[in-house]
Amino acid sequence: MSMLAVVAFGGNALLKSGQKGTIDDQETNAYDASKNLIKLIKRGYNLVLTHGNGPQVGNILMANTAGNKMYGIPDMPLDICVAYSQGFIAYILEQQLRNVLMENDLDHDVISIITQVLVNKDDPAFINPTKPIGPYFTREEAEKFMTDSDSVYKEDKARGGWRKVVASPEPLVIFNMRSIEKIASDGHIAIAVGGGGIPCFYKKENKLQGIDAVIDKDLASSLLASQIHAHKLFMLTDVPKVCLNFNTPQEKTIDRMSIAEANQYLEEGQFGAGSMGPKIQAAINFIVRSGKDAIITVPELLGVDNGGTRITIV
Repeated sequence: MSMLAVVAFGGNALLKSGQKGTIDDQETNAYDASKNLIKLIKRGYNLVLTHGNGPQVGNILMANTAGNKMYGIPDMPLDICVAYSQGFIAYILEQQLRNVLMENDLDHDVISIITQVLVNKDDPAFINPTKPIGPYFTREEAEKFMTDSDSVYKEDKARGGWRKVVASPEPLVIFNMRSIEKIASDGHIAIAVGGGGIPCFYKKENKLQGIDAVIDKDLASSLLASQIHAHKLFMLTDVPKVCLNFNTPQEKTIDRMSIAEANQYLEEGQFGAGSMGPKIQAAINFIVRSGKDAIITVPELLGVDNGGTRITIV
C-alpha cells in the first residue's frame, strides 16, 4: 500500500539567495529540487508538493508597483500577486518534474492546482506583519522604502539584510482538499497550496474575496497534510538540520526532537518568526493532528535515512 507524503519546498529552494531570479536560475533550481523527489517515489510514496513564494511574490509586487508608477498599469493587490506566483512557480516545477520523471522512466501525471485558503480578516497578524518577501536590502534602503510608503521592513540578523514583511494570517480551510487527496491517492503528483495559498475571506455569507497577505506555506502545508491523511510531512529549507543558537559559536544541530521539546525551544525564542519558527510550529500542528512524524531538511536529504531533523510525538 502506497504512503502519502506532503513535501513543502521553500521559495528559496527555487530562487536562491544572491541569484537574480532569471528563468534559467529558477528552472535549474526546480530541476535539481525535482531530482530529489525520485528517492521518495521509489520508496513507494504518493506525493503532494507545495512551495513557498517569498522571493518571487516580493519581486512580482515590486514589478507591479514600478509598472504602475512608470506606465500607469493598474496596481494589483497582494492576493493577486500570490496567484501570479502560484501559476508561474507551479508551471516551472511541473515542467522540470516531468523532465526528471521521463529521465527515470516513471509515468506519473503532474497536476497543478491553483489553491485558495480561507483566513480570518480579523486575524491579529494583520496588525503585526511578520512574513518576509522579496529581496534583501541594506538598512538605508529599507528606511527609505518605509519613508516613501506604508511598507514595513524588518532585519533578518541570521542572514544579514532587511526584507519587506507582510501579514501572515493563520490558514483555516484549504479549498479543494478532497480533490488534492484523490489525485495523489490515484498515483498522480499534485502541486497545491503554492505560496501558502491565495488568502481569502468571506466578505458576507457565500461571497469570497481576496485579502492582502501571504500565508506561511509551512503552516498551510501542515494543515493540508493532516486533512488529506498524509503519512509524512517534509519541509525543505536551506539548512540540513534544525539548529539551536543558529549562526552563533554555540550552534548545535538537532537530529530528533519531541513536540514537547519543540514547544520549549519555541518559548525560549530559539526559532525566528520569519525563518525556522513557522516550520517548527507547522511540525507541531501536523503531529498533534495526525500522530505522524515531520521532517525538516534540505532537498538533497529527502528519503535518506536519518536525514534532517525528525520531530515526533514523544
